[in-house]
Amino acid sequence: MDSLLAFWSHALGAVAVSAVLLWQLRGWASGPAQKLLLAGLLTTAAAAWFWAVSPGTMLAAHAETARNLIWVAMLFVLSDNAEDGKRQRGVSLVYGAVALVLGAQALIDTLAPFARPEDRASLLATGNVLRTIAASGALILVHNLYGQSAAASRGPIRLPMLGLALLWVYDLNLYTLQMLHVPTGNDLAEVRGGLVALAAPFFALTRSDSTAWRPKLSRAATFQSLSLLALCSYFAIMALLSAALRTGEWDWLRSLAILVLAGMTVALAVLLPSRRARSWTRVKIAKHFFEHRYDYRAEWLRFAATLGARGNDTPLASRLVRAFADILEAPAGLLVAPDELGGFGVAGSWQWPGRVPAGALGGEGFGALWPQLDEGRILELDAHRYRWGSAADLALPLPGWLLDDATFWIGIPLVHGETTVGLVLLAAPELRRPLDWEDFDLLRTAGRQAGSSLAEAIGQQRLGEAQRFDEFNRRFAFILHDIKNLVSQLKLLARNAERHADNPEWRKDMVATLQGSVGKMNDLLARLAPAAAPAARPPLRATELRPLLAATITAHRSNHEVRLLGDSGLEVLADPVGLEQALGHLLANAVEASPIAEPVTVRVSRAGTRARIEISDAGPGMDADFVATRLFAPFASTKQGGFGIGAYEARSLVHAMGGQLGVDSRPGQGTRFTITLPLDPAPSVSLERLSA
Repeated sequence: MDSLLAFWSHALGAVAVSAVLLWQLRGWASGPAQKLLLAGLLTTAAAAWFWAVSPGTMLAAHAETARNLIWVAMLFVLSDNAEDGKRQRGVSLVYGAVALVLGAQALIDTLAPFARPEDRASLLATGNVLRTIAASGALILVHNLYGQSAAASRGPIRLPMLGLALLWVYDLNLYTLQMLHVPTGNDLAEVRGGLVALAAPFFALTRSDSTAWRPKLSRAATFQSLSLLALCSYFAIMALLSAALRTGEWDWLRSLAILVLAGMTVALAVLLPSRRARSWTRVKIAKHFFEHRYDYRAEWLRFAATLGARGNDTPLASRLVRAFADILEAPAGLLVAPDELGGFGVAGSWQWPGRVPAGALGGEGFGALWPQLDEGRILELDAHRYRWGSAADLALPLPGWLLDDATFWIGIPLVHGETTVGLVLLAAPELRRPLDWEDFDLLRTAGRQAGSSLAEAIGQQRLGEAQRFDEFNRRFAFILHDIKNLVSQLKLLARNAERHADNPEWRKDMVATLQGSVGKMNDLLARLAPAAAPAARPPLRATELRPLLAATITAHRSNHEVRLLGDSGLEVLADPVGLEQALGHLLANAVEASPIAEPVTVRVSRAGTRARIEISDAGPGMDADFVATRLFAPFASTKQGGFGIGAYEARSLVHAMGGQLGVDSRPGQGTRFTITLPLDPAPSVSLERLSA
């Protein structure tokens, strides 16, 4: 270490780190972690300088030990940000173990210069072993802190963690080679100062605000202390084997050492290339040795609190999605559930970016998949996209649009009893990761709990609708009684007409009575929401859209502009009266919702073997909660004096014709209703015959 290269290498490292220290001193926000960062930069620069001017001395060794101790202390402070304000005992013990190794290393460095020459070599070898263990332990601490930080708070600490990992990875390889007496270790020691200079920019680019130095741990940090034990055991065995191979005097000792070394090599050769072997080993070790990934008590309390939250207007569907998103740190999600017409659709969302995919709105492709979700199988969509899932998972008939959209990450069935009542689709977080056995167990259990809550809410909703129908039936009975009275009055009027028809006064009273009866009957009709009975509807027939749309637009246009666009000459299989009634409901709503200066658009297009009719307005729009729970609910209306069954009746009419009615609406962005109906196959058959 007395070469010119070693001097300039360490001098360069000292200057680079000193420059970073001066840069970070400008406007630095005070805080424990920031102060330790400054102290770490100072001791790093000092250690590099001492290794440049007095390499191999006790002062240089102590400076390096102080550097590592301060960096470990900074990691310790940063790890004290768990949600409950408490650090796990196991984590603190590991920090203490690393600090104890550094303390032993300092003691060895102090005793080595004063030891007898025959003992000094042993002390120096022991120091190298301690430095190797300290570097490996520090790397595990860096990995634990960064891995347990919430995804949103990893960005500010990413660069300093990378800088520390670079320093300790280099030290780990350097001292391992020196411990094994490999000549390359001395070469690495000479240029280590250059590595310090390369790591300096990572600390220079670190943000200095206090918020950046408060990483939020996603949950109480679990620490896999077995990793530290395995690394330490590995290096201890390697040190003993290397010593035995160098100085062993008995053939059986050398044979045993070679056998153990060969076994370790074969084990690594099997585990490293084989994904299945690594996965199996990881699962077995995680189940039997590691602490759990989740704090189940905290997770369950938070999950239950989110589902049962009171005092806010957030619908249950959104709270369900958020509860699962909090478990996996997902940024957004959707809830897909069956509707009362036998199809599927979006029942709720939470923080979903942009518009909801059309496939999710229409529930396309869920008919074949839904019955296979009753076992609570978690859908890991990346496993299907990249074909690394199990054979049973890959056999599931997932919708193509779900796999094509990389935003979707995980699907969690909500099972009640033996029936799937919903499917939560979560968006992928910033860092996608494969799920393990612990994720699957927790999500399946939470899915059953959430399924029970959703089934109970659906049952209450249906009970409420039944109660409203019962109320409607009672009102209808009262109205029939009033109609009976009116019929009696008219019957009496008809009977007296034969005797008093020539009396002017009687004729005057008759006219007044008729006018009153007509007014009362109109009032009674206004209190009812007529809907044609399914059995009374005429059969479907070929219906040209252009005249039907023109008549409907003319009847509802009033003084508001309505534009008809697209291929309105298409013919569909439909009930003309029912289709006109459904279009009238939707068009009247669009005209009422749109500002007078904003036209309503009716667009007709062909979508394969079906026709698509879109009615778009520029009104205030509706939120996902209203669309999911109130838009198609009977007797729920936001209009003054509205029946609340317009949209409900329109969807029932369209569904009876073999069509579908979808809605895409967001607050402030207007609403688009879409009717899809089967095209009349007769024209295509005629064309084929003519061409033949």
